[in-house]
Amino acid sequence: MQLKPLRSLQGPIRVLFVCHGNICRSPMAEYVLKDMVAKRGLEDAFFIDSAATSTEELGNGVHHGTRRALLAHGVPCGDHRARQVGRADAGAWDVIVGMDSYNMRNLQRMLPGDVERMHLLLEFAGRTRNVADPWYTGDFETTYNDVADGCEGLLHYLGF
Repeated sequence: MQLKPLRSLQGPIRVLFVCHGNICRSPMAEYVLKDMVAKRGLEDAFFIDSAATSTEELGNGVHHGTRRALLAHGVPCGDHRARQVGRADAGAWDVIVGMDSYNMRNLQRMLPGDVERMHLLLEFAGRTRNVADPWYTGDFETTYNDVADGCEGLLHYLGF
């Protein structure tokens, strides 16, 4: 996997996590990475957010299953509200991380100038599969484990 060198950027590394509705997987990844960064004392080195490719959940809060999984692992969960990727996101992120291949196809259509910055989350954990959507599986623990592995891999790749 090839990413442009991010350590030489001015200001914080900007990471955007994306899933279909922005209530399960992408906010889980947002809060997991924020927690990992905070535990390393690196809050000033990152700006982390999440968004959706669809409009289905706009304005809705984090899914109760995601909130429960985060709480079970001691990860703080804020008052996130689902939002859709939009024009303002074009060129604004150093790394755009999709949860599955469907998200990636939509992202490539929505932000065509940012394709070189887009990666599947589990690529950072050395895997090529998608993060399963707990909206359909109901298995938030497996999703949490995938997200945690991917976020650790992302930090390692970035040199942290």
